[in-house]
Amino acid sequence: MAGGALLASQARKQYGAPAVKALVEKSLISIEEVAPEFKSGSWLASLSVSEKPVPDTEQSVAIAALNRQQGNFAVSLLEGVTGSGKTEVYLQAIEPLLREGKQVLILVPEIGLTPQTVSRFEKRFGIAVGVLHSQLSDKERLQVWQRARAGELGIIIGTRSAIFTPLHNPGMLIVDEEHDESFKQQDGLRYHARDLAAMRAKQHNIPLLLGSATPALETLNNALSGRYAHLQLTKRAGGAKSTHQYVLDARDQPIHYGISQGLLTIMRQHISAGNQVLVFVNRRGYAPALLCHHCGETVMCKRCDRPYTVHKAQNRLQCHHCGGMRSMPSNCEACHHNELVTAGTGTEQVEQGLTSLFPGVKQVRIDSDTVRGKDKLHQTLDAINRQEYQLLVGTQILSKGHHFPHVTLVAVLDCDGALFSADFRAPEKLAQLVTQLAGRAGRASKPGEMWLQTHNPHHPLLQDLVHNGYGHFARHALMERKAAGLPPFISQFVIRAEATDSSLAYRFLQDSKQVFLQQHAIELNGPFPCLIEKRQGRFRSMLVCSHEKRAPLHNALRLALPFLQALPQAMKVRWSIDIDPTDFS
Repeated sequence: MAGGALLASQARKQYGAPAVKALVEKSLISIEEVAPEFKSGSWLASLSVSEKPVPDTEQSVAIAALNRQQGNFAVSLLEGVTGSGKTEVYLQAIEPLLREGKQVLILVPEIGLTPQTVSRFEKRFGIAVGVLHSQLSDKERLQVWQRARAGELGIIIGTRSAIFTPLHNPGMLIVDEEHDESFKQQDGLRYHARDLAAMRAKQHNIPLLLGSATPALETLNNALSGRYAHLQLTKRAGGAKSTHQYVLDARDQPIHYGISQGLLTIMRQHISAGNQVLVFVNRRGYAPALLCHHCGETVMCKRCDRPYTVHKAQNRLQCHHCGGMRSMPSNCEACHHNELVTAGTGTEQVEQGLTSLFPGVKQVRIDSDTVRGKDKLHQTLDAINRQEYQLLVGTQILSKGHHFPHVTLVAVLDCDGALFSADFRAPEKLAQLVTQLAGRAGRASKPGEMWLQTHNPHHPLLQDLVHNGYGHFARHALMERKAAGLPPFISQFVIRAEATDSSLAYRFLQDSKQVFLQQHAIELNGPFPCLIEKRQGRFRSMLVCSHEKRAPLHNALRLALPFLQALPQAMKVRWSIDIDPTDFS
């Protein structure tokens, strides 16, 4: 060691930081910082394309269209039904770019999708793929950034923040499942990764490919109007049949742990045939509320004015809005009666119920409570595909692009909540969720079906989805949005304000409204409470600003911003501006 250089982290780990420090002070060792050396295009030497399937007619048309766009800015929507082989189109479209030494950046919505996507790209091209997501350490993330900037990585796959990755020789950007809400950063620096991808593609003069089975209405409208190229895949790859969708009327049926008797019968048929069944519940925990059976008082989070969610396994209550926790009470705080009951159904309760309803059948629960930890979700998904489980219970984590070849039934327990939401985007989000869930069944040689359990079986939205599919729903929804003067036919931004005193937030937004009224250029709605009026002890309100065209709206905001910052209440409240909001809660 004397007089030599040793990796600092290795030395500290092996000998301990105090010992290393003492040796440095005595000049017995030296620690030198040496920047890593990167070589642009070094991955080209190991590029080796493995055997690939022959694309069908629709895939071939899409690949040819994308190949023609190389070297020029263009945005394309690849609208393909679930299981239609969109990833195969990505793989074959980027192959000529990689051979030319150009880099490809691919965005995926969830960390859980990253391992399977990385594995598929590495297997096809035989090169290392850079991975970026929030579970990496700062050091790991920096290393990928440096290698991408130096051109040492040909493919980079990551979640939302990966859009900022510097590239040495960019060739194409791809946003997979472009409709997904997780691409929108809702706090701090607010941005939409899909929109930033379009800006980056224009700056680099390269094509952008947006892929989805359920495109966002904004993206679909751009494609239908000719602003984006519109590529369609209408058939499932490999001859797999489309999932049959049905509405199950739960009225007047016995309900066991949130599951109707009729749905239980269907589940038993699929399980007895040796197949897997996916049960979707849109709430984690045991139940969404705990109340007194005597006086009806609900146990509420005082910081959010929302019911606590019951987590029975941990014997605790948790607020899913602020994260606050408390122990399970033994008596009602209002009347001191000791009979407390749960209301509603969560994944934990369904899992417990299925254990008694299907004794001996192995099951797994997948929600944010059970898949915490590095690689936990990836390991669970592998176990599912090895058929170690027959019953899968989970939340939206299970809906996002996963390939389950042995799932033949998807059961959606409660889809009624979104039918009557105050958010105008709720029908779109429900339609996307239902369609994506349907895509988890029947992806291989086994036919699949999905049942929507509901107390509103004749609701027009459900009937349209089941009989006509997402494409028909989306085009009809665009007509409704146009008639109502809603996005994507207008542009919006929202000013949100929150304070411990509700009057302060309201007064700030009222003053803000007066600033904009002086311009007479934009439509103003509000101020009014957010859909979740109180969160983390703060009252929340919003002012919605709209205009038919984006430029006047942005100009109005640019002119108003200095005046907003100078308002008397501006320093007394937390306020923010959200361009193109996707969530009004």
